[in-house]
Amino acid sequence: MGEDSDLLGQPDARSAVLRAGKDISFGSIAGIVSKVFEHPFDLCKVRLQTQVLDQMARFSGPVDCLTKTWKNEGFRGLYRGLPAPIVGAMAENSCLFLSYNELQNLIRWMNQIPQHQDLSLPQAILAAAGAGALTSFALTPIELVKCKMQVQMLVAPSPSIAPIPAAQFSGTTPLGAPRVAMLPGPMEVLKTVIKTTGFRGLWLGQTGTLIRETGGSAAWFGSKEFTAGLLLSYRSKKHPELVPDGKQLTRKDLLLWESALSGASAGVLYNLALFPADTVKSTIQTEEELRPRAKGAPRPTFFGTLNQLYVKQGLKGLYAGCGITIARAVPSSGLIFLIYDGLCKKFP
Repeated sequence: MGEDSDLLGQPDARSAVLRAGKDISFGSIAGIVSKVFEHPFDLCKVRLQTQVLDQMARFSGPVDCLTKTWKNEGFRGLYRGLPAPIVGAMAENSCLFLSYNELQNLIRWMNQIPQHQDLSLPQAILAAAGAGALTSFALTPIELVKCKMQVQMLVAPSPSIAPIPAAQFSGTTPLGAPRVAMLPGPMEVLKTVIKTTGFRGLWLGQTGTLIRETGGSAAWFGSKEFTAGLLLSYRSKKHPELVPDGKQLTRKDLLLWESALSGASAGVLYNLALFPADTVKSTIQTEEELRPRAKGAPRPTFFGTLNQLYVKQGLKGLYAGCGITIARAVPSSGLIFLIYDGLCKKFP
């Protein structure tokens, strides 16, 4: 590939490998930092989502959920299942940014658009939707393990969980909370799923993840690009002296606070867009632990579970845990784009 190809959005192989390495590395770092920050809130979201079909709710709301988790399980309980989300955050963000940027370059190449030129908003949304769809297949097994671990302490040991000696429930932590039982870790949960349902069982809830990631990623990147465009346009008009003659500001010219603000707005729209799909996914993935089916009963389907949730609590049930999810998504999503864009500027 020569220089002309690079201008039309088709860089040489060496540049492509280098760019992919940066997307994977920067996306992974941003994902890890944001996940450590948001995990207690994500745990609360999953527990609120998965109680909708229960006979009696365990928690009255997000504050009650966080308070009871701290009281009954201590600090460690707030971070139950963290290894799986850490791996998931690395996989999700690295795959999202890599796929998104490569699909953008493909669109540039197909439409003879120079490499340095930003795509139109509809083109960016199309690339984002494709990136979300691809990412969903890597994400479902990780989220399956995460969700199963996040509800472990809510139920008595089931056939898929080895019996826990009563002695392990005794005693208290230094903070005065009951000592957390030694429950299966992520690898044990993963092995159990494969043993009981085969490798295909790792993609339980894939329909929900696919719908959420495809539409959610389109909303996430689309909102970020839209807000970033508004901020760049405002800066150009407000401070024309800072913009060189004839130059049009692009996404690479975003200031860090502009990246963070754009990312924060993206987090809100991402979660509002298709939150019910995430609720259905979480419900399906934790059915074995919370509502075991009778032997021979048909497996849950996406639309069947959606209908059950709607009949039980209507839209309120489908959006269970949405409030706390949006509250944590604002700083978390802003943090992801702040770190990713910041690293891209630091290491161009």
